[in-house]
Amino acid sequence: MAVQPRTANTDTPSSFWPLTALAIGAFGIGTTEFSPMGMLRDIAQGVSVDIPTAGLLISAYAIGVMAGAPIMTLLLARLRKRTALIALMSIFALGNLLAAIAPGYWTLMAARIITSLNHGAFFGLGSIVAASLVPRERQASAIAAMFLGLTIATVGGVPAATWIGQAIGWRQTFAATALLGLVAILALFLALPKGEPGRMPDIRREFGAIAQPSVLTAMAATVMGAGAMFVLYTYVTSVLIEITHAGTGFITLALALIGIGLTLGNALGGRLADWSLDGAARLSLAALGLIMAVLPLALTSRYGAAIGLMVWGMAAFAIVPPLQMRVMQVASAAPGLASSINVGAFNLGNALGAAIGSATLSLGLGYAAIPIAGGLLALVGLALTFVGTEKATKPEVWSDCPDPT
Repeated sequence: MAVQPRTANTDTPSSFWPLTALAIGAFGIGTTEFSPMGMLRDIAQGVSVDIPTAGLLISAYAIGVMAGAPIMTLLLARLRKRTALIALMSIFALGNLLAAIAPGYWTLMAARIITSLNHGAFFGLGSIVAASLVPRERQASAIAAMFLGLTIATVGGVPAATWIGQAIGWRQTFAATALLGLVAILALFLALPKGEPGRMPDIRREFGAIAQPSVLTAMAATVMGAGAMFVLYTYVTSVLIEITHAGTGFITLALALIGIGLTLGNALGGRLADWSLDGAARLSLAALGLIMAVLPLALTSRYGAAIGLMVWGMAAFAIVPPLQMRVMQVASAAPGLASSINVGAFNLGNALGAAIGSATLSLGLGYAAIPIAGGLLALVGLALTFVGTEKATKPEVWSDCPDPT
C-alpha cells in the first residue's frame, strides 16, 4: 500500500537534504562518466595505447551501464533503498580507486566496467526515492532535483576533473572522484530515511511489465531523445571549429554555456512534467528538433552560436525528467526496474548519437549536417510519444517505498 509523503514541495526541509544527497551522488557519477573524454590523450600515454583504443574505455562504460542497470537493480531489490544506494556508491568509489591504481590498459578497462555497474541502478532507484519524498504533483521536479547533480557535473565537475588530470595526472583525477564517492556515501547515510527492507522481486513479472509495448515505446523515445542530443554534443568542438571558426577561448565559453543550458533545461523539464508528462515530452522533443534545424545558420556567427547552443542545451536536457517519469508511469508494475533500464536507454542513445554523427561525416555531408541529423532523431522521438501509450493518471510509483518522515 502506498504511503502519501507529508512534504508539500521539494523545497521543504524534509525533502531538501535527501534530494541534495541524491544530487551529490549524481554529480559524482556524471563527473566520472564524462571526465575521461577530456583526458584521453593523457590516459592513452599513461597505459601505452593509442587514442582510439583509449576511447574504448568510454564505450565500455556505456555498455556496462546498460548491462548493469537491470542486474544491479534486481540484486539489490531486497535491501532498504538507502542501503542499496550506499552499496551502489561504494561500487562507484571502489571502481574509481581501482582506476587510479590500474597498472595497465586492461586493468583500467576492468575498473571502468566496475564503476559503470552503479550508474543505471543508482539513477533508477534514486528516481523512486526522490518521487517518494513529495506529493504526486511534484514527482517530476523531485527527479529533476536529483538529475541536477548530473548537469552541474557538466558545468563544474568535468572541467575540474580535466584540469586535475592535465595539471597533476589522470590517476589523481580518478582518486579524487573516489573521494567524492565517499562524500556521497556519507550524505546518503545521513540524509535518507532508513526505510523498510525490500522484497524478493518476481523476475518474470518484472520483466513482463517491462516487455509491454507501451513501455518499450516509451524507452525508444528516450533512446531517440538522447541520440538527438549526442549527435551534436559528441562533435560540438569540431562543429565550432569548422562552422564558427572558433578558437580555444570561445570553445571553452560555449561548453560552459551548454552546461548552463543543460542545468536550466533540467529544471524546466521537471516543472513541465509536473504539468503534463506527455505534454512536456512532446514539447521538449519538438523544441529540440526545431532548434537543431536552425543551428547550422546560428552557428555561422559567434553570437548566434553562443545563444543557440545554450538554448539547445536547455531543450536537450528538458527531455530528461518527463521521459524518465513517463517510463515509470507506463511501467508502474515495475517502476524501479523500468527506471534503471531507462537510464541505460539514455546511454544507448548516447552511443547511437555518436554513431550517427560519425556516419554523417563519413558520408561527406559536412559538419553543418550534424545538428540536422540530431533534429531528425528528435522528431522520431516525438512521433514515438504518440504511439502505444495510454493516457493515465500518475500512479503511486513509489508504492514499495517507506514514509520518508
